[in-house]
Amino acid sequence: MMRRLPIYFLVDISESMIGEPIDQVQEGISTIVRELKKDPYSLETVWISVVGFAGEAEVITPLQDIISFYPPKIPVGSGTSLAKGLFKVMDCIDKDIVKTTYDRKGDWKPLVFLFTDGVPTDDAQIAIEKWNKNYHGKSNTIAISIGDNTNHKLLGSLSDNVLLFNNNSENSYKEFFKWVTDSIKTTSQSVTEANKEGINLSKIDHSILEKVDPEAQQRFPDNNFVVLNGKCSDSKKSYLIKYKKSFTDSGIAGMQTRYYRLEGTYRIDDASYYRLSSAQKSSQKISVEELHGSPSCPHCANPIALATCSCGGIHCLKGEGYNECPWCGTGDHYGFSNEGFDINRTLG
Repeated sequence: MMRRLPIYFLVDISESMIGEPIDQVQEGISTIVRELKKDPYSLETVWISVVGFAGEAEVITPLQDIISFYPPKIPVGSGTSLAKGLFKVMDCIDKDIVKTTYDRKGDWKPLVFLFTDGVPTDDAQIAIEKWNKNYHGKSNTIAISIGDNTNHKLLGSLSDNVLLFNNNSENSYKEFFKWVTDSIKTTSQSVTEANKEGINLSKIDHSILEKVDPEAQQRFPDNNFVVLNGKCSDSKKSYLIKYKKSFTDSGIAGMQTRYYRLEGTYRIDDASYYRLSSAQKSSQKISVEELHGSPSCPHCANPIALATCSCGGIHCLKGEGYNECPWCGTGDHYGFSNEGFDINRTLG
């Protein structure tokens, strides 16, 4: 049996990844597989699995050869449980990897590409300790921070390779996934030709990627995104509204005012979203005065997607008048308010 080079993509699928990030990761994995199929070394050795983590974690695509691999639809969930993501990958390594025995060479060390854009919403310390004790030497891990809102020191406790992906241009995602592809190709060639265990990372384009010092002091951006979970009043189907942090001049020299600019509204699959969401209930709120942009419902096109019921549920409206809340079923007359109020936000 040919020795395999297993590749695990451990992907943050929390709500802050909704929109362009998750679309680009999905397209990127598809591109990686398409390019690897053209490489003779990869065809012989590379097997791929996709594991997603939000509030819960699941294997989206079990480990399989690249000929059989079909790019999956990547879901989203609420929360960012790095611990559950790590435990899931550890389970996969235990189950999938063929070990070396007296009369047979086992698989090569797997490559684990961790993609995340935020800070865990749980305590990952126990999972990290187990990883470092039992799996750090059994795998080669590359931790990729998508944007600068991650804890580099935390990622550095998992991997010797912590990279910051500067997704600041239309071409950046394309170049980033080309780098991932090239790194897999060179590693596959190395294990095949030189019988050499390890990872060969491709040359880094510093305009796209930069290696970071996990011990360097960080100034965390304050809530890069605000994500709201709403329901369509007509179909009762869920959607997410995503706002991105921005600043405007406050009128005081050297001072800026933070606000959140509408980035988009997105339909989500209720079954996968709630399956992958944390059981932890979010108590986070945001003032509507900080939210700029009036979204419409992505399901029924009602012009107002940001109405809220006394139960706290966010839903859509056609306009002022009677409406029933799709969350609790309460019926009431709705009107516009000139006063600010707080609205429920997700874990992100």
